[in-house]
Amino acid sequence: MTTTDSRSAQTAQDRPEASPPPEQDAGQLQAARKRAHRRRSSKNWSLFLLFAGPNILLILAFIYYPLAMNLYFSSLDWRLGAPRAEPVGFANYQRFFTSPSGLEVWRVTGIFTAGAVLGSMILGLLIALVLNKKIPGRTFARTAIFSPYVLSGVGVALVWMFIFDPQRGALMFILDRFGIDSPQWFLDPDANLLMVIVVYVWKNLGYCAVVFLAGLQSIPRDLIESATIDRAGPIRRFFSVVLPLLTPTVFFLLVTNIIFSMTNAFDILRVMTPTGNGTNTIIFEIYLQSFGQFNRAGYSAAIAVVLFFTLFIITAVQLRFVERKVHYQ
Repeated sequence: MTTTDSRSAQTAQDRPEASPPPEQDAGQLQAARKRAHRRRSSKNWSLFLLFAGPNILLILAFIYYPLAMNLYFSSLDWRLGAPRAEPVGFANYQRFFTSPSGLEVWRVTGIFTAGAVLGSMILGLLIALVLNKKIPGRTFARTAIFSPYVLSGVGVALVWMFIFDPQRGALMFILDRFGIDSPQWFLDPDANLLMVIVVYVWKNLGYCAVVFLAGLQSIPRDLIESATIDRAGPIRRFFSVVLPLLTPTVFFLLVTNIIFSMTNAFDILRVMTPTGNGTNTIIFEIYLQSFGQFNRAGYSAAIAVVLFFTLFIITAVQLRFVERKVHYQ
């Protein structure tokens, strides 16, 4: 009897256990995968917040919060330092787009931007074409051309104020040699605008030349040699081979120079023409309206918002339409 029971027990132990249904295995496997995915996702987000969190907070605190506050201030009739401000809605924007002073700002900004961008890019390309050749002292020439770009705008403006001085400036002596009277650069509004354009182009010239030089050096030499073998002259090679391959560089400089000319020329304008007088570009008008004799902080904030959306629209249009003409290798 005991032997029979022990054999039955041994047979029950040797018998395999019943396996769970396939549906249950698939459900458990899917649940385990979801838990592992959640753990990995949580770990990735923790690492992201650990490394990027401080930067995100700084961007929110010093870029987006001031931008939101500026939008709010643009709807107020508020003078800088005044304890109270009156909400006026879009009256500041309407005033800027309809007043004669606002239209003058657009005119001056357009002339300054066109002169600065075209002057810097055309002269920069010509200099880059020269510096791309094997000439003695080209390394020193490249350094000399680029050095004004890294100089302080205030220092550059002070030096050029001496050059343009109609009484004892260096330009006055040069013009006097040819029997030409020096214009009253600081009194005539048109001469004032021409003066600051010249100074800005001189300072920004090295940046365009260096970028164009990098673009020229990236052009395959075999294409130029093939054009030379086909008896294409220098001008034909430039317009048929070099310029089409430089279109990415031209597009990049066009976008950056428009932005720079509308935002980074303040130091030159402030030092050389502290009260405007024909040089009231949009960035300088923001300063004059807020910190000048008017102290109209709300109106100045509205102009700043207009500048932001103007740059946004110009950049979007360039990326949408101008980039179609770019030939990428």
